[in-house]
Amino acid sequence: MNDPGTPQHPPGFRARRGINWFLLGLMYATYYTCRYNISVVAPRIIDQFGFSNSQYGWISSARHGCYAVGQLINGLLTDRIGGRQAMALGAVLTIILNLAFGMASYAGAGSVLMLFVLIRGCDGYAQAFGAPGFIKVNTAWFPRSERGRFAGVFGVMIQLGQITIFTLGPMLLAGCTIPLLVLTLNIPALHWRWLFWIPPCVVAVVVLFMFFIVRNTPEEAGYRVQHDRDEEHADGDSEEKIPLSVILRTILSKKMVWVTAVAYFCTGVVRTAQLDWWVLYFDREWDLDIAASPMLLITGALLPISAIVGSMSAGFISDLVFKGARAPVAVVLYGVETLLILSAALLLGNPATASAELACVFTVLISLTCNSTHSILGTAAAMDLGGRKMAGFAAGVIDSFQYFGAFLAGAGLGKLIDYTVKETALGWTAWFYFMLPFSFIGTVMMIYVWRSTRGSGAAGS
Repeated sequence: MNDPGTPQHPPGFRARRGINWFLLGLMYATYYTCRYNISVVAPRIIDQFGFSNSQYGWISSARHGCYAVGQLINGLLTDRIGGRQAMALGAVLTIILNLAFGMASYAGAGSVLMLFVLIRGCDGYAQAFGAPGFIKVNTAWFPRSERGRFAGVFGVMIQLGQITIFTLGPMLLAGCTIPLLVLTLNIPALHWRWLFWIPPCVVAVVVLFMFFIVRNTPEEAGYRVQHDRDEEHADGDSEEKIPLSVILRTILSKKMVWVTAVAYFCTGVVRTAQLDWWVLYFDREWDLDIAASPMLLITGALLPISAIVGSMSAGFISDLVFKGARAPVAVVLYGVETLLILSAALLLGNPATASAELACVFTVLISLTCNSTHSILGTAAAMDLGGRKMAGFAAGVIDSFQYFGAFLAGAGLGKLIDYTVKETALGWTAWFYFMLPFSFIGTVMMIYVWRSTRGSGAAGS
């Protein structure tokens, strides 16, 4: 006898959904190779052009700020044009803009910073088509009871993009030999700008497969499936276009959307401080070059692996243990993260206990927690709150707050580091103290959600 809580799907549906999911995930993973390429080469960009940490931070903030605005706009557009079309549009734009960023490195010293900020900002807007498009399509293919697990898989695909760039990037910078079937490819040490030229080529190949194979809904692929009743916001065709005014009023009137968004703001601060600055932190604080240090190569590999473990575990636990409620899992993740950041600040700020090895351990553990909350709140919670028809905008609202937080972790963190390195004994330990209050606020927000929705099942999203 079938478990009544287990979704029943028509023959062939799971296989077709798997193809859909794989290509969407691969597409989104390649977005990340064009997003965190700058993290790998940050020390080289700063050294070549003599930027301060604050100036470099503005390049990061421009991307994240425009991404945040783009999420609000593109979430609405995605609900109108379709998730597959939105992801393809974002991919084409990020290809063009990454190529342009590499070319801008030839500009004169007086204008290069402005060009970097402008191009990276435009690229942030372009990539803001990715998450709403990805979530929009998969909301139609995954019922609520499977979304936590999907959120974990979503996190895996993000980390595959990071694994790729944090592995490929150092190889290209140091030079490498790649054995092929009939020949050996010898790649000399390349200039950092190649990290903005090679990844877009990968994106170009993947977007072609994605666009012609992926379908926005099971109905487009010829399947009739039963959907969650509480997500059918109107009678008739499940893909009926809802007026923008109705989407705005429905999503923005949900209190839990805003509470989740504030928590996600905090995730954005911590996660971006990690991903955008960790290579620079080890280069400046411990004199370790990612292209030459085995310790950093191992750390670069462990960061996405730890994030995969955390994302998958959080998704499965929220589905199977808490019956679709996301808040209980998020409370634990934020709480552990707060303790880790505080311990890192105290131990690494003390010369008697500080070491590069310990810094690597804390960096990996913090990555596990912040990427887990990123996956479960930005994906599963957005899908639950928006449903099939409004998932794009719900994801856009919540994810935009993450990147408003990321904006702060750019120029704001850079300015703080510049100040502490010159004026106080904290130095680069300020990196951890900057993250600490936001992790704590995230804990408080999720405790509020858990208490407010206890006993309401999946409403605990």
